[in-house]
Amino acid sequence: MINRKRNRLKYYDYSQAGWYYVTICPKDHKSYFGKIENEEMILNELGKIVDECWQKIETLHKNIELDLSVIMPNHIHGIIIINVVDENLSSTNRDAKFTSFRDAKFASPTNVIVKNADRTKMELSKVIQQFKRAVTMQVKTVDENSTFKWQRSFYDRIIRNEKELFNIRKYIQQNPLKWDLEKGVDNLDL
Repeated sequence: MINRKRNRLKYYDYSQAGWYYVTICPKDHKSYFGKIENEEMILNELGKIVDECWQKIETLHKNIELDLSVIMPNHIHGIIIINVVDENLSSTNRDAKFTSFRDAKFASPTNVIVKNADRTKMELSKVIQQFKRAVTMQVKTVDENSTFKWQRSFYDRIIRNEKELFNIRKYIQQNPLKWDLEKGVDNLDL
């Protein structure tokens, strides 16, 4: 059996409060979600489903906030913020139990190591899994013959500081601009 490369840090608890940069791709990196025209992403029907499901993440997960994101023809980039539960606040107001992580310090993978972490309870993975399932189910309702499938797993980066956050946001914003440049290099006659 082939050993797969781990996408997550081995002992990091992905339920911890933090900022996470994720990239999610369809199987074989096919361009299912639309196209780039004049440096702008034009979503097709499947791309609109992806966008709708992405925006619903915050309503389905009370401790999750979405920051910047972009849907590209063959992948999605986004920043997901996991907020902490404040056990000292009243449980009568569920929304009040969550303290925003926006004002807190960034997580460092070395401070929140959990040797025997239960990988099945990792909040970030659950959020992405539910997002992928919602998209797949909606696509099948619209087109039962669709060949759309997700790539297994997803890529993540734990955002460690404001400089990294700034650079990732810049990358996300400029991704559609770079798309034509990168494709243009492939089409040059040398």
